[in-house]
Amino acid sequence: MADHTWITRSDRGDGIVELVLNHAPVNALEPATLMGFHNVMNDLSADDDVRVIILSSGCKVFSAGLNLKQAQHFDLNEQRAIVDALNLGFMALFECPKPVICAINGPAIAGGLFFVLASDHRISVPHAKFGLAEVRVGLDFPAGPLGIAQAVLDANMTRRLMMRGQPIDAKEALAVGLIDEIVEADTLAQAALDAAREFSQIPPAAYAAVKRQLRSDATVRTKAAIAAETAANQPWFTDETAAAMARMIG
Repeated sequence: MADHTWITRSDRGDGIVELVLNHAPVNALEPATLMGFHNVMNDLSADDDVRVIILSSGCKVFSAGLNLKQAQHFDLNEQRAIVDALNLGFMALFECPKPVICAINGPAIAGGLFFVLASDHRISVPHAKFGLAEVRVGLDFPAGPLGIAQAVLDANMTRRLMMRGQPIDAKEALAVGLIDEIVEADTLAQAALDAAREFSQIPPAAYAAVKRQLRSDATVRTKAAIAAETAANQPWFTDETAAAMARMIG
């Protein structure tokens, strides 16, 4: 099942489409919502009238990642469903041939960070935080998100974020290239639109070709890893996971 009702599409002119993520209160990730995102991204990727996509959030948090209250009770089939959805949803974003501008209005944590990492130009407000907290809830990384992180982060930042599980602030994220700009909150929407208009002037076939050149090796490698992961059909959770999730929830 796919749910795209949490995503609002707005046309901003000049072939610019904004997708507002609004799964209150924190854009938590669930199998149905991620599959809805996957379908929306694939539709936009195939639409010749779309030149640029803006991703933004209608919540105070950009995305807090996996819905832990729901996930702590997942059986094997539900674990496989969320892994598949994480892989498909974020790979649809990573492979999108259009420029994707990410307007980050608050924390992007754990799975929520992959909206940022898979986008092309990332604009943040000063108070945003960025982290990969999976290790703290007893989880490793599905093949899709792992491949994206390895493709766009350097080895030391990947090590730091994934193995410690603590977030960094916007200033440090800018310094290491995780984001591209920091703007005040009241100018974020305009800054994203200005960037989108700039990207819309790039010849679309050339942009898609260059993006494919930059990401093709990582895409092939990651899809092979996803296929192997799917064939193995192993649980995602370990004996530690439910208790770690419960501690994180408080």
